Amino acid sequence: MFITFEGPDGSGKTTQIRRLSAWLTLRGLNVLATREPGGTRIGDAVRAILLDHVNTELVDRAEVLLFSAARAQLVEQVIRPHLAKGGIVLSDRFADSTFAYQGYGRGLALDDLRRITIFATADIWPDLTIYLDLPVEEGLLRKQSGAMVEWNRMEEEAVAYHQRVRDGYLKLAEREPGRWLVLDGRQSVAYIEQQIRRRVASALGLAVAGVADSGVN
Repeated sequence: MFITFEGPDGSGKTTQIRRLSAWLTLRGLNVLATREPGGTRIGDAVRAILLDHVNTELVDRAEVLLFSAARAQLVEQVIRPHLAKGGIVLSDRFADSTFAYQGYGRGLALDDLRRITIFATADIWPDLTIYLDLPVEEGLLRKQSGAMVEWNRMEEEAVAYHQRVRDGYLKLAEREPGRWLVLDGRQSVAYIEQQIRRRVASALGLAVAGVADSGVN
């Protein structure tokens, strides 16, 4: 099973990936967690270019091609081999980030991005995409106030850009409700974790414990 996590930085993706990975591993499943851009030596080098504050002259077309190059490397070196062995892959971001950030955010044509993405991924798509939604201002505030902040080139964009990205994610989820699980990132970590477990357990035929509290953080 290939599961991706999407949402703004600060939404809790890393925490939920770590918790889901541990939960599945305890049940004897072969789990691999990775991230985009990155996850390979070449991908990490591309990530440094993409997120560096000094690269302000990077044009939108070059940006999407760099993201796609890192993704192609990740698919071939990490994702495809692990899935071929019957394992589970958890990825912090994947192709939907391109549609949200470069498509809806930058205004690049979605049809062009889809063709580039199919080429880069060899048409591999997630079985499940978990989107942790946050109001734009709250997401940016969380990132700014977090420990060991990696405040990067993408976060320096105007609030209007991030709002377009959020709107794009919600439109993507609305078009494929069977693949997406949309959760309110303001809910408690425990509650979000439980909702993710329920969905994944249902897909894999696993038992899951009772409902966690539904309080807000």
